[in-house]
Amino acid sequence: MSGRKNIFEAGGERYHADTCAALMAAHKAGEVAFKAVARGAYPGQRLPPGVLPQVSSLGYWDASHDQSWGLAEHRNEGIEITYLANGHLGFMVDGQPYALEPGNLTITRPWQPHRVGNPAVASSRLYWLILDVDVRQPHQPWNWPTWLVLSKADLRELTELLRENEHPVWCGTAEIERCFSELGGLLDTLPAGGPPVSRLALAVNELLVCLHELLRAENPPRRPGLTLGERSVAMFLERLRDELAEPWTLDIMAERTGLGRTRFAHYCRKLTNLAPLAYLQQLRVERACHRLAKTRDPITMIALDCGFGSSAYFSSVFRRAMQCTPRAYRERCRR
Repeated sequence: MSGRKNIFEAGGERYHADTCAALMAAHKAGEVAFKAVARGAYPGQRLPPGVLPQVSSLGYWDASHDQSWGLAEHRNEGIEITYLANGHLGFMVDGQPYALEPGNLTITRPWQPHRVGNPAVASSRLYWLILDVDVRQPHQPWNWPTWLVLSKADLRELTELLRENEHPVWCGTAEIERCFSELGGLLDTLPAGGPPVSRLALAVNELLVCLHELLRAENPPRRPGLTLGERSVAMFLERLRDELAEPWTLDIMAERTGLGRTRFAHYCRKLTNLAPLAYLQQLRVERACHRLAKTRDPITMIALDCGFGSSAYFSSVFRRAMQCTPRAYRERCRR
């Protein structure tokens, strides 16, 4: 592992991997069966350091009746593969809802927002594997565990298939179902002295081989742009308008995307036709215009909320952009 922070930063926000708090509360209350091995903030029997490194969570739940909880939108630091063995389940990725049926497989890329339940979890048996591939931005290379046995060519192709398509729900195969069932059986018989490392590693390897075969057969349309620095900048810019009060500088903006100043500025201009700080200023003025027109908030409050250091500086920037003062703009909008 590279030692990168175990968080995802975008648009001034920091996303931590999900802790499955709702699931664990239901398990504690006896509402759902749960088995897992895990590390970090994930629940389950602890994986010792050096044992199956980069496995963040491997487990299943078995809900024998409809639940009152769901997993709200969250992100995981690794590639997450789930398999619905029984029941039906609501699922959402990037705001797009899906109705999972028995035999469906889901794949979410590192830090991709998703939720489970619509809004609550239905009676279901769901397996999952979360494997940390050391990614904190979309353009960064994936680093797979060294204990995987896939050939370099197969692992390279699997990586491309996973990184370059956005389709999150697939029809699983009998082989994939067997792999998850075997993993579940191993979890059911976890010895107190530690997990059966070799058998778990063997089952995970076989699962990834089967996943590679499935994706290769399906041959989904690929979008290489999903893995470029431009994608990282686009994601940052999408969220920037929600964090206008942050004290942004070019260095901080570039750092949040994991890029150097020059590359960040290049992609920002390509996407917006403006330099980063000019684009930021444009967003701030647009937000201020909206607040001036739609609210009675004091001008100083609007200036600070939109990221301007003072009302005087705000008035100067606003006058250059709108050819009038903030007060005159507000009066004009009220006529």
